[in-house]
Amino acid sequence: MDFGRISMDDLVLYLFGTPGQDRFWFMWDELARGSVGAVVLVDLRRVDDCFPAIDYFESRHLPFVVAVNTFPTADAFPDDEVRDALALRADTPIVRVDARASASCTAALIALVEHALDRSDGSTRRTARARTGPLAAHSYLA
Repeated sequence: MDFGRISMDDLVLYLFGTPGQDRFWFMWDELARGSVGAVVLVDLRRVDDCFPAIDYFESRHLPFVVAVNTFPTADAFPDDEVRDALALRADTPIVRVDARASASCTAALIALVEHALDRSDGSTRRTARARTGPLAAHSYLA
């Protein structure tokens, strides 16, 4: 498992990275408790590997974004085809990332926080935006 911390303006995110295979689910429940949400990193060459993570977050109603890892030798598919292949809800964000580039990964985390805020009610939204303390975000790799 990996751990990191990233600060963006007055927001601090604690990041926990776990393998996406279902044999690691025993860790997921503990890490997901109290989290803002999750980033599911998807390699479209091995799309079947991400289904356990997607199913996990959907069943727990935890906000998540799908981060499609792009790299030079990867085939490119439009978002609607990715959404259909992964059977994602229409409101689940899909972001393109290069997992090797920190700016790209930061953009995925921003998309996650925005998505979590969009799913929350107005009072939670105001509190989360004004908060200066730490929030947790989980990055699950599939």
